[in-house]
Amino acid sequence: MRRETQEQKIKIGGIIQKRNLAKIGVMSIPDRPGVGGAIFSALGDKGINIPFIVHTIDLNNLDNIVICVAQEDLTLALEVLGIVKETVGAKEIVYDGEVGIVSMFGPHFGERPGIAGVMFSALASAGINILAISTSISSTSCLLDASDIDEAVQALEETFELP
Repeated sequence: MRRETQEQKIKIGGIIQKRNLAKIGVMSIPDRPGVGGAIFSALGDKGINIPFIVHTIDLNNLDNIVICVAQEDLTLALEVLGIVKETVGAKEIVYDGEVGIVSMFGPHFGERPGIAGVMFSALASAGINILAISTSISSTSCLLDASDIDEAVQALEETFELP
């Protein structure tokens, strides 16, 4: 793939990576008020930090919540979620113990069309599969297999203009 010249690249504020994470999915939860509160309060009560959250509703109107925790918190988080699973009516809890996050940030990302498409295309060109996506007003984060983090950062550094 031909890389754009420096003048054509989109300027971003930087790239952040977070390693040593585990992904947990609380799957097929009946969609109703209080589910998020029950899940995140139970984890928070045990001192488990959640640096990544994605919530979706599937075609059957069931919630799926995917989170990341530190690998060292995975066992405790699974124990806590095993109890909460019954309370919220989830059908299954799934996990992957070796993931990481690569995020790009910059001013006014929410007002700049095309940044996410360029980011995701750069990762795809490097053969990297995105496991989940989360965005904010100033960042776009991708959950990736831990083995893809270095290559993902390199692909983004080649694609975007960094400070």
